[in-house]
Amino acid sequence: MRPESIHARYAWVFPLSLLVLIILNGCAGSGGERDSGGQDTVQIQRDPGGSSTFPVPPEIQDNVDFWRHVYGIWSRGEVAIHDDEHLGVIYEVSRIPGPIQAGYSASQKAWLDSRTGYHASRLKMLEERIRTGQTLTPGDKELLAKFEKDGGVAALYGASDRLRAQRGLRERFRRSVEISGRYEPAFREIMKSHGLPEDLAYIPHVESSYQTNAKSSAGACGVWQFMPATGRSFMTVNDHVDERYDPILSADGAARYLSQAHRRLGSWPLAITSYNHGQGGMAKARSQHGNDIGRIVEHYDGKAFGFASRNYYAEFIAAREVASNAKRYFPEGVNYEAPWAYDRLVLHHSMPAEHVARHYGASASRLADLNLHWRGAVRDGRASLPAGSTVWLPQGSMKRVASQPPPVSVPIMLAREPKVAPKQEKSQTAVAMAKTSPSTARPTPAIRTASSGKKPAPEPRVAANKPKPDTRTAANKPKPTPETRAANKVRYHVVKPQETLYRVALLNGLSVAELRRLNKMSSNDNNIQAGQKLKVGI
Repeated sequence: MRPESIHARYAWVFPLSLLVLIILNGCAGSGGERDSGGQDTVQIQRDPGGSSTFPVPPEIQDNVDFWRHVYGIWSRGEVAIHDDEHLGVIYEVSRIPGPIQAGYSASQKAWLDSRTGYHASRLKMLEERIRTGQTLTPGDKELLAKFEKDGGVAALYGASDRLRAQRGLRERFRRSVEISGRYEPAFREIMKSHGLPEDLAYIPHVESSYQTNAKSSAGACGVWQFMPATGRSFMTVNDHVDERYDPILSADGAARYLSQAHRRLGSWPLAITSYNHGQGGMAKARSQHGNDIGRIVEHYDGKAFGFASRNYYAEFIAAREVASNAKRYFPEGVNYEAPWAYDRLVLHHSMPAEHVARHYGASASRLADLNLHWRGAVRDGRASLPAGSTVWLPQGSMKRVASQPPPVSVPIMLAREPKVAPKQEKSQTAVAMAKTSPSTARPTPAIRTASSGKKPAPEPRVAANKPKPDTRTAANKPKPTPETRAANKVRYHVVKPQETLYRVALLNGLSVAELRRLNKMSSNDNNIQAGQKLKVGI
């Protein structure tokens, strides 16, 4: 029987001695688990998430199990009082008295203070009895045995100062799993396109519970919780657009960060932990303890390597376990949201968001709801969208509006190959369109109509830099050879600094596989360099 099953059997506080016994017995990993209603819900998996890619060394197994309880077993109306270094030592799991809200009421804080004070007194008394050689009670012996298992007897000393309370997050995590249905398929495709493990898509469960408007007190924003400085290194963050708030765009930034971290640190446990602690901090930890995340968690005492950093990888493993087995952890059902499937434009030139909305028959407020990365000045019309900005449109907007469909038109799911459409001709629509793909479609500046009372702008051009006409006579023009005719049909993309294979593919309406094929790259080759010339069309 596991510790999460106990709350069906206690009133407010479960007896400490029996709780410790249950935890010790539960480590064997046999049998099922029961929720507060007494129903069997979860079969134990002693090594959740263990693999060569995401290993779970013995030193962090209790941490993983603790967070598995927090995410999938303990409700928001329950609180666990535990040791903040040895998470296998849990003193009690109690129901919070009174109405359950986001925070604690004054009376609930007083209650929690009394419970932690009680356990602090017990620990101090036990420590004193051992120091002075006094006889231990049966409860003392059971508690001491737990410390002997997790950290040794020496771990008992100072334990009264390491008390911590953790509320359950089961309801919040269940909602996070539901929202993940909207974004996780795209996140997985993005990770895959960068040659990374797809399961890195579980990180938002730890970072933000998939809350798109999440903002930390330190300034980290969005589903992927990028800080401003880090965000500017991996995406667009300026006065008009902040891509940290766009789940899809920031997922690409996260993939680029994680790829960089893995190249530097050499293992996924360290790269994932660096998402919280930084690459420099984890490089220092690695220099002292190697790539073993268990040794680092147990022994590294670097600056700022506190509770959050020590537990970050364990939280990821636990979130991966619970989210990938949602039916077992949430037998009441999970209503996954529909996958993200919207048309994407990338603007060739700056223009007001209202122009885009008017052209595609959508309200400005509807576009603002879809484009979470637009900042206030863009949303209320005080500033135009900068060139290169992404615009998400209701699915099918391109086909409904364009007089000729763009060369490529597919939804956000990257697994599908792009469709080939007829050659685009001049359009008299308010916005001339360029290529569109899961992440790119670029309209040129809008034409102001006569009804606006302003002078119409020149007819938009599909290409920003249209070549000048050749004024030489036909007699003087060199006759094209088969080689030059073939060369003229080939389109190339010159790689810009920090561009990835995935980004180049999207900008040119290709899948990553097709881009690799055109350039005779292997299926696992993701290495490109600034200035490199890639073939993107024939």
